[in-house]
Amino acid sequence: MISTCENIDVTCEAGVLTLTMNRPKKKNALTQSMYAALADNIVAAQDNPDIKVVVLTGTADSFTAGNDLSDFAGGGDDRSTNEIPPVGRFLQAILAAEKPLMAAVNGLAIGVGVTMLLHCDLVYASPNATFQTPFVNLGLVPEAGSSMLLPRLVGTQKANDMLLLGSKIGAADAEKMGLIAGVFEAENLLAEVAERAKLLAAKAPTAVRLTKSLVRNDRDTIAAQMAAESTHFSAQLKTPEFAEAAAAFAERRAPDFSNM
Repeated sequence: MISTCENIDVTCEAGVLTLTMNRPKKKNALTQSMYAALADNIVAAQDNPDIKVVVLTGTADSFTAGNDLSDFAGGGDDRSTNEIPPVGRFLQAILAAEKPLMAAVNGLAIGVGVTMLLHCDLVYASPNATFQTPFVNLGLVPEAGSSMLLPRLVGTQKANDMLLLGSKIGAADAEKMGLIAGVFEAENLLAEVAERAKLLAAKAPTAVRLTKSLVRNDRDTIAAQMAAESTHFSAQLKTPEFAEAAAAFAERRAPDFSNM
């Protein structure tokens, strides 16, 4: 076990490090402490010869509902200092990871729950999984390089449907679009992903790392896009648009941007 957090379960078996987002009462919404634990474990895994593959998953009916809005509305994403916040460290970790990242999407994936998948080498889901990137709905902009990676993966029109309209995509459509590699029944998902992770962990490690780097050979370009997104994302967190969206979310009503 490398780094612990109350809401991140860490297990390691047969060369596979599994990081489970475990905050089911909040749909596994991510706090800064959760981001920190995820980042620390992914970074440490790169230098651990016993770890060959990292798997991300969630609990109950959710992969993750994305950022905990109360955490971010309270200044949790303040990037005014030179210190990189936990969310930034997590995004850098998944971008820089040299060892394979896999994901088992066991339910809803919202916001960063989708954008982190764009950095995973293999993603599988259960039939009840849904994928949604409602950044504009919240007065925000895409992050994690998704404004570049999502159109490249699924095409501009499908990407705009998700990024501009915030449309929800089901598992079957996600597979057809190429957002995920396959779908397994919910009761079999973790076992199927674990089996594939173990198979991958047993392969020649240098060949695996080189193949991953050849497939994803434009990290500098993605990093630049992530930096641009981050600038706009941080600025939007301080706008009336986000304040209204966060208030509407808390009050369970539709936001009103008509005077903005």
